[in-house]
Amino acid sequence: MNHSICRRAASALAIAAALACGSTHAQQPKAAISDDVVKIGMLLDMSGLYADVTGRGSATAAQMAIDDFGGKVLGKKIELVVVDHQNKADIAANKAREWFETANVDAILDVAASAPALAVLDVAKQKNRIVVFSGPGTERITNDLCTPVSVHYAYDTYALANTTARTMVQRGGKTWFFLTADYAFGHTLQDSATAVINENGGKVLGAARHPIGASDFASYLLQAQASKAQVVGLANAGGDTVNAIKAASEFGLTRNNTQRMAGLLLYINDIHAIGLKTAAGLVLTEAFYWDMNDATRTWSRRYFDKLKKMPNMSQAGAYSSVMHYLKSVQAAGTDETAAVMKKMKSTPINDFFAKNGRIREDGRMIHDMYLFEVKSPAESKYPWDYYKVLATVPGDQAFMPASKSQCPLLKH
Repeated sequence: MNHSICRRAASALAIAAALACGSTHAQQPKAAISDDVVKIGMLLDMSGLYADVTGRGSATAAQMAIDDFGGKVLGKKIELVVVDHQNKADIAANKAREWFETANVDAILDVAASAPALAVLDVAKQKNRIVVFSGPGTERITNDLCTPVSVHYAYDTYALANTTARTMVQRGGKTWFFLTADYAFGHTLQDSATAVINENGGKVLGAARHPIGASDFASYLLQAQASKAQVVGLANAGGDTVNAIKAASEFGLTRNNTQRMAGLLLYINDIHAIGLKTAAGLVLTEAFYWDMNDATRTWSRRYFDKLKKMPNMSQAGAYSSVMHYLKSVQAAGTDETAAVMKKMKSTPINDFFAKNGRIREDGRMIHDMYLFEVKSPAESKYPWDYYKVLATVPGDQAFMPASKSQCPLLKH
């Protein structure tokens, strides 16, 4: 055979082989899931003041969502890791950094309490990883500290104050005194409520700040009593709220109906701990109640079977947010932050927790909030039958409007 023909044939074969190989490489899909696992982290209070309202309940709800999703997304395993941050911001921040840098955690799907949450928010922004909050309340998460990678899911201080304080003032509670937990959440809740009270013609006469986990509320209640305010607003949460209400009852603060107490953040767990005899008549705002409809009852009974208690809004929100995150990963075809966040913000949320919920550009999940009154023992017909609905407040009325927000991500 002619050598030049052979050389041309060999060259043609080489080119064909190279093109075939190139075509094969071009058709190889890019790895959709980093590290072949979708790892979700939760930094919770597992043993302290907020353990009952977040803690094991939030972790259980998240695992229920993973199990209901099928345990895998895009063919890859979903893994949940949970750490007790002991209500310390430095522990929460250090663990978040470690998770993102060395433990291949893709997203943190809750951080209990506002101070640890704000610390983790900063880390998530630095590392460009998704963080979603259902447990903490401070509205700063989607206001001046908003980020492109964070979502505030269940409630916030603005919605609580806006709904509860407005109603109390409209019902005649014009003068207020606050018992305030001395940290970010308490301060923000008091400030938000104060703005609503002033806007509606009320007046704040004073406030007493107490440390987290206060063992004795006597001196604070004496100040509240001396103020002669019509409403004593509790700008605290968890065990602090429970202890304050119990102490006020023993102290006789509301005995003559000259002063009323308003819990600005009350969970169903708190009502259970306080008891209907003491809590009856309290007005509060929540994003969820287990006994509202068939869908809430069905899911909540499954939860109850695991923990022997009914879920609150943060725990139900943890389930809903994990499910929404996983659906967004599947829809995006990847666990890459920007792609998943785009799907989370463009996909409506319709489940037992929220109807027609949506995540605004600032990360605020907009959904209905509910004003409840605690039933009396005579009105309660079965275990955990604690609330009656006074009003449904549409999300665009409950949460801070975009026009008031300082978040630079919003187009004013």
